[in-house]
Amino acid sequence: MALSERQISEYLHRSYTAVDGLWFMKLEERFGFDTALALDQAVWGVLPKIQARKLKELTGRRQGLEDLRYCFGLKLELDGFRFTIEALDQGDGFRVITERCPWHEKMIAAGRTDLSGNVGDCICPTEYGVWAEEFGPGIVFDLGERLCDGHRRCILTFESASRAG
Repeated sequence: MALSERQISEYLHRSYTAVDGLWFMKLEERFGFDTALALDQAVWGVLPKIQARKLKELTGRRQGLEDLRYCFGLKLELDGFRFTIEALDQGDGFRVITERCPWHEKMIAAGRTDLSGNVGDCICPTEYGVWAEEFGPGIVFDLGERLCDGHRRCILTFESASRAG
C-alpha cells in the first residue's frame, strides 16, 4: 500500500504535534507543571535553530529581515497557523498577525485553556526570539497581543535593533 505525499505529510505533522504534547504531559505527571514547562522551554530554545537552518538550506535564504520573513512565514504555514504578514512603516521589519494558532487550539481541545497563557509566556518569546537570532544579528522580536491571553489574535513583531532601540 502506498501513501500519497499529502498523506505522508499529514502523518508526520500529526506525529510531531502529538509527541510534543505527550512528552510534556508525561513529564508533568512525574515532575509537575513547572519542571515540565522549564524543560519544554529548553527544547524550544533549540528546535527553532534546527528549523531555521533547515529552511535556510532548502530555500537558499541566509540572513536579514527579508530572509527571516520568508522562512518564518513558511514555518508558520507548515505548522498550520492562519496569519498575515505586513511590513512595518519604515521597512525595517515586519509584523505577523496570527488569527489561528494550532498550539493554542490543542491546549483548548485538551481542556487546558487555563494553562495556555502560562505556556505562551514561556515558549513563544523563547521560540520566536531564537528565530530572530538565527537571521540576525541586529534583529529583535517583540510579542504583543496573544490569543492565549484572550485576544482575537497574536501580534509578533520582528525589526532591526536600530529601529527598536
